[in-house]
Amino acid sequence: MSNIEDKFPRGLWVRLIIYIAVGHLLAAFIWLLFEIGAK
Repeated sequence: MSNIEDKFPRGLWVRLIIYIAVGHLLAAFIWLLFEIGAK
């Protein structure tokens, strides 16, 4: 595991997790708009 962490700096992991979280929140918001609009 330490071999992988040497290739990717800690800041990159933090940024990746934030991007994934924001992407999922945005997708959930858009899905919610479509669900409300369909009714």
